Amino acid sequence: MTFTLMWPGAYCVSWSKIHCKIPDYVKNWTIHGLWPMVKERVCCGCWPIFRSDLEELEPQLSLLWPTLISKKSNYTFWKEEWHKHGACAGCVEGMNAPAKYFQTALKLRSLYDIDGALHVAGINPSCNTSYQFDQLHSALAPGLGDLHVTQCVQDHKNRQVLVQVKIPMYKNFTLGCHRHHPTHREDSRESPPSPGHPCRHEEPIYYFPISHETPENPCG
Repeated sequence: MTFTLMWPGAYCVSWSKIHCKIPDYVKNWTIHGLWPMVKERVCCGCWPIFRSDLEELEPQLSLLWPTLISKKSNYTFWKEEWHKHGACAGCVEGMNAPAKYFQTALKLRSLYDIDGALHVAGINPSCNTSYQFDQLHSALAPGLGDLHVTQCVQDHKNRQVLVQVKIPMYKNFTLGCHRHHPTHREDSRESPPSPGHPCRHEEPIYYFPISHETPENPCG
């Protein structure tokens, strides 16, 4: 499966037709999704989710897994994530109910502190300072493993901007990678559209700060 963390400071840069809004309380990396692979996908479209399922988790989810699309409520976003991905992971131990699926994602978020790892390495949000791919990889690999995928978007000035990190793991939640095994590939029909592409190693990478006022253009 793939656990993906997203940087709100760059997510909105990648969309021209979607109006973004970053809540004032969002200041760190957020969850983009927890997505099972093809072999783990035993989907049940009739598996319902109710708001009451997430009532106790809502404060944490709002902080760590919010929607950044202004016309979509958090609950609508979480409901979509459950039907597209959570309901497909029902056979994975520990995720066989809506609350368990979201609890698992929150626990994983607490394990993978991208904010802290980058800060310790001297990599901080900036409109003026850029970084090399090897700097980012070296900062993140000790905690995320060597197989993590760093993704970027292009802004209107063609700058390469860090947007998210994909962390491959086995279904027992240990770091690993099924991607290159023919029966464990991700299902492109079901995976959500990515806001980015693998960062190009030869180009500088910017790590834009979060702008709550102008999320689509945080650095002018």
